[in-house]
Amino acid sequence: MTDEFTVYLVDDDTGVRNGLSRLLRARGYDVRPYSSPREFLQHHDPAAPGCAVLDVAMPGLDGLGLQQALAAGGSHRPIIFITGKGDVPTSVRAMKAGALDFLTKPVKEADLLEAILRAKKRDAEHRLVSSELESIQAKVNTLTPREREVLVHVVAGRLNKQIAGDLGTVEKTIKVHRSRMMEKLGVRSVADLVRMVEKARISK
Repeated sequence: MTDEFTVYLVDDDTGVRNGLSRLLRARGYDVRPYSSPREFLQHHDPAAPGCAVLDVAMPGLDGLGLQQALAAGGSHRPIIFITGKGDVPTSVRAMKAGALDFLTKPVKEADLLEAILRAKKRDAEHRLVSSELESIQAKVNTLTPREREVLVHVVAGRLNKQIAGDLGTVEKTIKVHRSRMMEKLGVRSVADLVRMVEKARISK
């Protein structure tokens, strides 16, 4: 049902941690509970699909601090905050920093499950995009330095003759480089090439 999707639950309140763990496991989720952000960071695997449900107020490194630590480490894991204080400025900061939702304790089962479903969707979308970008970059890495130069010129709208003049070679050679470059990248038109470059933000 959950397709290897893990809910990472971080809360220093044992009662809340156990209660939410039971609830989510009953719904078929794989739950990993942690009593502190530092414990979570020690075991966290950014490559594993899932979301983080974080308490805001915790001793030492709090929920917002953990959110910042994950972002600094390059993690795009969806985050759902839970708090007993209902602190509006804190929720605004959390949402601006990319949090998916901000729920107040006692957390309503329906609200939490709905937030987790949205987190699952966001996580899947991000992983799909990341996989596509990795695939594009792998193809770009197969290009020779000259083919990459030709790529940049073609995307800029330069004609073969103009590119030849810019690179100090003949048009026939540019045609060969251009053909090989398009083949390696798996595109058939300049429009497809431009879309690929924009998606991957390829530059010189």
